Amino acid sequence: MARTDPAFRIAPSLLSADFARLGEEVRAVAAAGADLVHFDVMDNHYVPNLTVGPLVCAGIRPHTTLPIDVHLMVRPVDRIVPDFARAGANLISFHPEASEQVERTIALIRDHGCKAGLALNPATPLSVLEHTLQKLDLVLLMSVNPGFGGQAFIESVLPRIGEVRRRIQATGRDIWLEVDGGIKAENIARVAAAGADTFVAGSAIFGSKDYAATIGDLRARLAA
Repeated sequence: MARTDPAFRIAPSLLSADFARLGEEVRAVAAAGADLVHFDVMDNHYVPNLTVGPLVCAGIRPHTTLPIDVHLMVRPVDRIVPDFARAGANLISFHPEASEQVERTIALIRDHGCKAGLALNPATPLSVLEHTLQKLDLVLLMSVNPGFGGQAFIESVLPRIGEVRRRIQATGRDIWLEVDGGIKAENIARVAAAGADTFVAGSAIFGSKDYAATIGDLRARLAA
């Protein structure tokens, strides 16, 4: 079931940014019209890559007033949630496989003043939402297997987006449905038609020469 609300959010993923000038990159995408800054945290345990931690999040916080959307791909997850909340995160998403008790982790995120999201890999059963959806502010559906940027969109995720949209609508709550992985101008409209409202784009934006033109093109495809 597609969204009817025309409001969409574009979240550039800093995983594809130039880390040598990260503050400048954050300011650039904010000026280019981004709605959120997506901050990927990988630990070389839950996923086979190692990226950034709370100190980097705190470092970029003064460079933008946009919400910082932290995606934790770490195990265990509870220990590091307070650190990211103090570092300036506004939303924190985690993977159910990385938590000993999913509802406790959701409560921990909210207790530290952040919105809580659950991130689901392409093979993660949607049944995990049955007892958690009412407590969430965000569902993050991965359209690639997490760990690396620049991967191709997995087409079989599209029906999952529609199913999660139906579940969200059944709650009557304003829960964001974010999709992360392989999002670009050529497929963003199909992802929105499936039911997504928030789109993480890394290489599609940071790999372009003109961030504002690229974000503008993504919005135009959504409005078409």
